[in-house]
Amino acid sequence: MSFPNPTIAAIATAPGRGGVGVIRISGKDLLPFAQAVSGGKTPKPRVALYTDFLDSDGLAIDNGLMLYFAAPASFTGEDVLELQGHGGPVVMQMLLARCVELGARLAEPGEFTKRAFLNNKLDLAQAESVADLIDASSQSAARMALRSLKGAFSQHIHELVDDLITLRMLVEATLDFPEEEIDFLEAADARGKLAGIQGRLKTVLASAEQGAILREGMNVVLVGAPNVGKSSLLNALAGDDIAIVTDIAGTTRDTVREQITLDGVPVHIIDTAGLRETDDVVEQIGIERSRKAVNEADVALVLIDPREGVNAKTQAILDGLPAGLKRIEIHNKTDLTGENAGVFSETAPAQHSDDLRNFTGADTLIRLSAKTGAGLDLLKQALLKEIGWQGESESLFLARSRHLNALHAAEAELENAALCGNHQLELLAEHLRLAQVACSEITGEFTADDLLGVIFSRFCIGK
Repeated sequence: MSFPNPTIAAIATAPGRGGVGVIRISGKDLLPFAQAVSGGKTPKPRVALYTDFLDSDGLAIDNGLMLYFAAPASFTGEDVLELQGHGGPVVMQMLLARCVELGARLAEPGEFTKRAFLNNKLDLAQAESVADLIDASSQSAARMALRSLKGAFSQHIHELVDDLITLRMLVEATLDFPEEEIDFLEAADARGKLAGIQGRLKTVLASAEQGAILREGMNVVLVGAPNVGKSSLLNALAGDDIAIVTDIAGTTRDTVREQITLDGVPVHIIDTAGLRETDDVVEQIGIERSRKAVNEADVALVLIDPREGVNAKTQAILDGLPAGLKRIEIHNKTDLTGENAGVFSETAPAQHSDDLRNFTGADTLIRLSAKTGAGLDLLKQALLKEIGWQGESESLFLARSRHLNALHAAEAELENAALCGNHQLELLAEHLRLAQVACSEITGEFTADDLLGVIFSRFCIGK
């Protein structure tokens, strides 16, 4: 028995055992499909039907609930069936095999959401927020992903596009009447409208940049000479004994990773193996991984023993850091030196009258004790400040790198448009068009097929 393609099916619940497992099917005219699975029963749209799920011989594979969503009132815009049975892996695979036997093919990653996009149930920004909601690593990220899924980000983009279209109409309407074009545009306040669009774009871009911080988080590496307290600081920030701590140099022989959340922002902390020359083959591998982590980091916490300052080992580490990497200098072990915890930066004076000597020239220097926790809050605040996090608000929404790139491209085109003189209307019109195209790429109105393939390939199978 076969049914019209394209019909796709997948297990929509997470791998492994569970109380409930869900098979999702999407395609055209799925009522015959539903009848074949249920032994001739016809489900009503959006009404749960309790039934056995049958194999080709009419024997029950499982029993549970069948839900039918008739097109176009479904997630994908096609007919959708959900078979909700028991969540055993073997049962789920048997039921999925039955769906394939009835003519469905296995869904590709993200294919259900891709169909929702292609059938105009979601725009591209909303479709991406589905994956962001699933992958959210903090409550704040989940809230903002849901906000984007409901269309908050897309609404801002659509408003920008509408304003650009209106301005383009004004400019292009004058191109056939050169003797009147300047007076007409001045009367319509075209320059004022352009400035207004630029202002709104800057506001959207600022919110998107904050949302990107929340989505991507921050990569922080702990670097320093062996035995300066990197592992102790990792454990203190994580609130657990993640890394082994001893007085023996080279104890950390590989990168140790841990994620914490600061004000809703995921922070990926990497304790690196002490960057030094060694003949130990295993330690050499760890050091190479450490160097890779340093190159991918957003912020480096450079631990210095203030009693020694910058010795030869520390200087070699500093010389190997990327030139543009943000750095915070850390003086650990104040519980041993008897010094007070404190912070110093170019914009804020030291919190204590005793001098905080800056050995590395970092913009921020913090004295703390990983053992007692004194000064840890100062470090956490400094990390958020380094990446420009301003705190969660209702105006924020998650954004991806491609969204930021598109907004920056639109911003550049509007800046070029503002530089056009009164007799360069063709050039002005082209810059406005390109700005509109850049904004429309975010919601998918102008998007290359290969980009869609990359985006949806990163989704879960069954979503």
